Amino acid sequence: MKNSSALTNYFAWKNSANENLNFADEEVPVHNAKVNKKIKTSIWKHSRQVLKTDELQQQASKWFPVIEPILRLYGIPEDFKYIPLLESGFNKKARSPRGAVGIWQFMPGTAREYGLKVGHGKDERLNTRRSTIAACKYIKELYGEFHSWTLAAAAYNAGSPRVHKAITRKNKGNYFYMHLNRETDRYVYKLVAMKEVIDKPVENGYGTVWANLQPTETLSIN
Repeated sequence: MKNSSALTNYFAWKNSANENLNFADEEVPVHNAKVNKKIKTSIWKHSRQVLKTDELQQQASKWFPVIEPILRLYGIPEDFKYIPLLESGFNKKARSPRGAVGIWQFMPGTAREYGLKVGHGKDERLNTRRSTIAACKYIKELYGEFHSWTLAAAAYNAGSPRVHKAITRKNKGNYFYMHLNRETDRYVYKLVAMKEVIDKPVENGYGTVWANLQPTETLSIN
């Protein structure tokens, strides 16, 4: 049955970001206009992709209980569980064009450096538990280098040299005020957005809103 006013799926988003947003208990400075805009946009982009979000929630429910105890064992904040969700969607067979493999998207050299066997018909990057242990060792080392969990996450994406180069007296090593490459500049924002949308979609108003709206209309909730 055709209906000219078909039911269209729209997504609610807040006009101002949650003041309590954080990554690994490190505050997202939403009082800063640029930061507020970027985190708000990131949350909106994630919340509007309902089909993908539903799939990610299913993967999170399956794999978070597996990796959370490992993170705790190594003293890694629980928020780092969103890295494999962002990197691979917990697809163990995920492979990047550059050769990164597995849920944590390890390159061969980095994987070997942190204890994973790669080569001669074996690739432990595909093993969820072993690759998570390797990721914990890597993240812990990055934290020891930067003394910041947000910078450790940024360095996980970009590598330590790029992050060190971006630290200046003006930004004082605060990720949210640093000038980084495009991908890394959005990386922690995406992790925070996933944290909000995957774990707290309804209470924060990021859930799906169904309404009879024309495609040109915009739905905004204060």
